[in-house]
Amino acid sequence: MKHAFVFPGQGSQYPGMGKEHYDNSAFAKKLFEHANEVLGFRLSDIMFTGTEEELKQTNVTQPALFLHSIIAFRSIDGVKPDMVAGHSLGEFSALVANGTLSFDNALELVSIRAKAMQAACEANPSSMAAILALADEKVEEICKQVQDETGEIVVPANYNCPGQLVISGTTKGVEIANERMKAAGAKRALMLPVAGAFHSPLMEPAKEELKAAIMRTDFHTPVCAVYQNVAARAVMDREEIKQNLIEQLTGAVKWTQSVEMMISDGASRFTEVGSGKVLQGLIQKISKGMETAGVQ
Repeated sequence: MKHAFVFPGQGSQYPGMGKEHYDNSAFAKKLFEHANEVLGFRLSDIMFTGTEEELKQTNVTQPALFLHSIIAFRSIDGVKPDMVAGHSLGEFSALVANGTLSFDNALELVSIRAKAMQAACEANPSSMAAILALADEKVEEICKQVQDETGEIVVPANYNCPGQLVISGTTKGVEIANERMKAAGAKRALMLPVAGAFHSPLMEPAKEELKAAIMRTDFHTPVCAVYQNVAARAVMDREEIKQNLIEQLTGAVKWTQSVEMMISDGASRFTEVGSGKVLQGLIQKISKGMETAGVQ
């Protein structure tokens, strides 16, 4: 019976996130102020009193979610994870939780990643869309057809749970794919309010920048396995963890497959650590009746 800890990514942020920790924990307050100093702006002010729009900026969202997750994780007494995973950005939180990365090194990588992704989004008009109630294989097939026929980029990006797959690419490519998804029987094909095409080839410039930063960063031997987005299986090797973290920017988030593998490897409880309850909901859809909890 193993206890899995999972960490959320973009979309889980909300105004006021983390303020309770700041107000009630000297340790949390110190870490917030340290992060503000490292980042060069008062991230905590945006987290506590900023608008949803301000929090939605990629270069704010990612460090905010990371910081909240780590503070929440360190507030848990006496419980150690048997395995960890994170959804997209959350993978960095998972790698701090299992000892692969130090807090400072992870925060620096998250900041570099966020800025690079923001720049890549601004360089290309691009988007993402959620496809509901259509088989993964059909979504993959339509994406390939649209790319082959139009030359537009559109790829499966987030395998969130059965019946929910997010696609990513050029705005035109995603719009064409959406119409074909609906014609093929998708219940809905919804454009998402995101800055750009995460987890697609359009993130290649950001990937190169992140790769350079990762290769100069110290990675330690983890205390438990991380189930990485692009691998969807237990990983313990430091060099493999690095490579998977680099590939994640342009590769798909295989969340469904990762959770299924964690369950196959003995996970009987999942605790979501950080903002929101998104991952708990996805896990319940992947494995009905699975024990889930949250620590915010």
